[in-house]
Amino acid sequence: MIENIVFKTASINDIDGVLALQDLYLVSNLSDQEKTAGFVTTPFTIAQLTEVIENKNLFLAIDNQKIIAYIFTGSWNFFSQWPIFNHMISLLPGLHFLDFKFTTSNSFQYGPICIDKNYRSQGLITPFFEFMRGHMGPKYPLSLTFINKINIPSTRAHTSKLNWSIIGDFKFNSNEYLILAYDMKQPLQS
Repeated sequence: MIENIVFKTASINDIDGVLALQDLYLVSNLSDQEKTAGFVTTPFTIAQLTEVIENKNLFLAIDNQKIIAYIFTGSWNFFSQWPIFNHMISLLPGLHFLDFKFTTSNSFQYGPICIDKNYRSQGLITPFFEFMRGHMGPKYPLSLTFINKINIPSTRAHTSKLNWSIIGDFKFNSNEYLILAYDMKQPLQS
């Protein structure tokens, strides 16, 4: 099924499709049962989408002209408009990964990533991640993300399929999160 999927950097014309996919999997729109299959927690507005698109930091997977997955990325400056990301920024000096120390200039925020449920567990995440890595790796040596501890499918996908490393955890607004890191110079092994 994934052989016909096209990866691209988003353009302004893609905003409606991104919002439609976001609405399908936004945690606040899901039942408790639906959440067990994975979810995204950060809703993006049209203005925020426009900014991330202008910075060439939004990546899409498209099948038959329909957006079936996205990966948001961006600088800490962009993500600092949300309180949880400011909290992450405050944690950077205390985070260690391999021989790296994290700063707002040597790392970027990866995520959210959202894949339509009809395309999950079919091998899409690996080439899609590699497409994003090819664009963001030259800009930043390190990537960080956080995943809600109850979002087990996302944690499993990132640690077992994408080889992210769990390097810490934190609590924010009564939720518990894992902090994950990735060395952007490391290609995924097929």
